[in-house]
Amino acid sequence: MFYRPQAGHGLPHSPFGAIVTPRPIGWISSRGTDGSDNLAPYSFFNAIAYQPPQVMFASIAYKDSIRKIAETGVFCVNIVSEALLDQMNATSESFPADVDEFIAVGLEKAECETIDCARVAAAPAALECRMTEIRRIKGKDNHVIFGEVTGVYLDDACIVRGRFDVTRFNPMARLGYRDYAVVREVFELARPDD
Repeated sequence: MFYRPQAGHGLPHSPFGAIVTPRPIGWISSRGTDGSDNLAPYSFFNAIAYQPPQVMFASIAYKDSIRKIAETGVFCVNIVSEALLDQMNATSESFPADVDEFIAVGLEKAECETIDCARVAAAPAALECRMTEIRRIKGKDNHVIFGEVTGVYLDDACIVRGRFDVTRFNPMARLGYRDYAVVREVFELARPDD
């Protein structure tokens, strides 16, 4: 099968999200200038640079998360463990702008160290970020948010022999459609020039 996106695929559901998988989930917390907190998952998320460390996430609409980030210039990426899957999914609900998703789904907050923002206390890791750019991209209402990581929280229980061990918390990944995956095992693969 071959299709051109502008012509359509003829399938019951778009295969695009199922092709680019697995995708890490950026569980983005943000705080408005009024002190209100927001928490929402984004599966168009990734790390994009080491020095300085930078991340990005994309949204198909100018949502509360972006509005708060535009106001304050900061956000936090919370890493989703298998244990937090149901609460992460619950925060994907379209809550009114004045609802604090942490409270709505029963999540404890912890304050970030380098930015004025809350993080998910139970998350195995969190990336505190200063927004560097919000860019509108082609499409009806598509936006990409870039941030520089200014602080990194790691759960000490996940550090094994000096390495952050994802098998200690089993990160969740987004696949296509309504499908998800969990990482339970890993293997090393050396590059030819290592």
